[in-house]
Amino acid sequence: MQLPAHTDISDSAPRSKMLPFGLIGEPLNRVKALINEQLTAPPRAGNINRLLNYVRGRTGKMIRPGLVLLAGRCCGHITDEHIRVAAIVEMIHNATLLHDDVIDEGQKRRGRATINSLWGNESAVLLGDFLLSRVFKMCAELKPQVARVIAAAAVRLCEGELRQVAQRCDWQLSESEYVDVITEKSAALFSSCCYLGALLAQATERQARSLADFGLNAGIAFQITDDLLDLVGDEGRTGKTLGSDVEKHKLTLAVIHLLRAVDERQKSTLVNSYLERKDTRYDKDALAEMLDRYGSLKYARSRAQEFVAAAIRALADLKQSDAKSALIKTAEFMASRAG
Repeated sequence: MQLPAHTDISDSAPRSKMLPFGLIGEPLNRVKALINEQLTAPPRAGNINRLLNYVRGRTGKMIRPGLVLLAGRCCGHITDEHIRVAAIVEMIHNATLLHDDVIDEGQKRRGRATINSLWGNESAVLLGDFLLSRVFKMCAELKPQVARVIAAAAVRLCEGELRQVAQRCDWQLSESEYVDVITEKSAALFSSCCYLGALLAQATERQARSLADFGLNAGIAFQITDDLLDLVGDEGRTGKTLGSDVEKHKLTLAVIHLLRAVDERQKSTLVNSYLERKDTRYDKDALAEMLDRYGSLKYARSRAQEFVAAAIRALADLKQSDAKSALIKTAEFMASRAG
């Protein structure tokens, strides 16, 4: 099994520098090293190690580990437990990406060909399972309270994903229902990252809850923005396959707004022409133009900014520090990616 040559364009310099992680550069490197340690198998495993080596070279923005570490710095010192937990949450995230690419038939992730496009769905699913098995082993060495938080976040993530699948083609889906789904499938993990960072730094319960609220609202803003990118983003800049939400009949905030803004005749045309098509790819540019014309893109961006503002307000009682400023900048970055 020969690995093809690829160029990683997922985190181009201008964009990656926007994340204010300089304060946690050294511990973040330790997190990456620990993840790489876990992505190994015995020499006799042969081709499995080739797959693992390919994953080792696909480092993303590391937002979730960054939140663990910054939350820890807000409340005290970063410990070895912070490093371990930060690695665990990133490995959970990476496992979900491997599975998502199978579900969405993604061809590109982080600027490189996906595992499923190179070696098939079986390899991608089992590789995601392998990452999760390593997570289980690492969690067994954590304090019970910490392991319970991680387990609860993983359950919520899966429940959110299942709810989204169950709500496909529900053209009556409300905004509040959509927010509930993305809270479970995405924001809950961000919230747990911040809570765990505080908990491991011996924070007070009030501090930990404030940081958890920050993470939840920032995570909702992140997912709204991610869904916007799927509609109108540039694959060359995002480094991943886009347009899968519409092709898989998943409703996201901008489309929900559009369905609410048009009249019944236009709604019927919209559903038949874009949202329910199964034969060919929909006209992405035409849909983007309609979303722009009816203010749906602007609305989704404004809602993301509202959740960022709520995230920042959640930090009001925490004393001012470089780590708190970095958290605020991280939340702002998370909602600014779709212009």
